[in-house]
Amino acid sequence: MKFVHVSIRTNDMVRSIDFYSKYFKMNLERRKEIKANNAEIAFLSSEGTDFQLELTQYKNQKKFDQAPYEDRSWDHLAFQVDEMKTFIARLKKDKVTVTDEPFRLGPDGPLIAFIEDPVGILIELIERRN
Repeated sequence: MKFVHVSIRTNDMVRSIDFYSKYFKMNLERRKEIKANNAEIAFLSSEGTDFQLELTQYKNQKKFDQAPYEDRSWDHLAFQVDEMKTFIARLKKDKVTVTDEPFRLGPDGPLIAFIEDPVGILIELIERRN
């Protein structure tokens, strides 16, 4: 199983679960309180894959800052989409932040775009050519 861990701001757990479920067809596997560090975690997965997303919310966290680009230990998540134009239109209709409109990486490359999840985590969308 491959895991990706994402920390989220206090009170954003439900919004984040809803976001990844709605747009990326991820299913909530389990959600629980971690009393030892006053946190809550949720695990989401995509059917037919060995990928799991772990969301962590620290309840006493007062400040939640994204490091400047050069100082980040990781930059973004990436998800493959089937029909970029339709997907982006749906996101915009729902007021999801689109940071980079779809563009092609070279003449034969994939179509990509970037969006933000509810807590500002950058997500790359990739549509590969058939």
